[in-house]
Amino acid sequence: MKRKISIEALAREQIKAAQRAGGRRAAETVFGGHEKVLRQTVMGLLKDAEIGERENLDEATIYVLEGRVQLWVGDDCWEARQGSLLVLPQARHRLVAIMDSALLITVAKLSTSPEEPPTSS
Repeated sequence: MKRKISIEALAREQIKAAQRAGGRRAAETVFGGHEKVLRQTVMGLLKDAEIGERENLDEATIYVLEGRVQLWVGDDCWEARQGSLLVLPQARHRLVAIMDSALLITVAKLSTSPEEPPTSS
């Protein structure tokens, strides 16, 4: 496991990967995963790419490493640019890239999905 990661270099790599990807986005988990409570992912999104509407049941933030994005919750919108931290609401939301962007998404799992049985201690 890597102990030191250049998030800036990974952000550039993910924007380049998004340019090659059909979905106009690319991501790499840099810490954690489905089996962990904490998960951090760097995502590259090209201009006008979107992370479609979804429910958030966990604690999550998005740090804008590069570019500019909009976070939509219903009719409310917050715009964030490089250096901004968005705290995701525990509500349905979507994210749209206003320009090519790189994000550090951090999620702390508070719940299990309906498909997953709760773990016992």
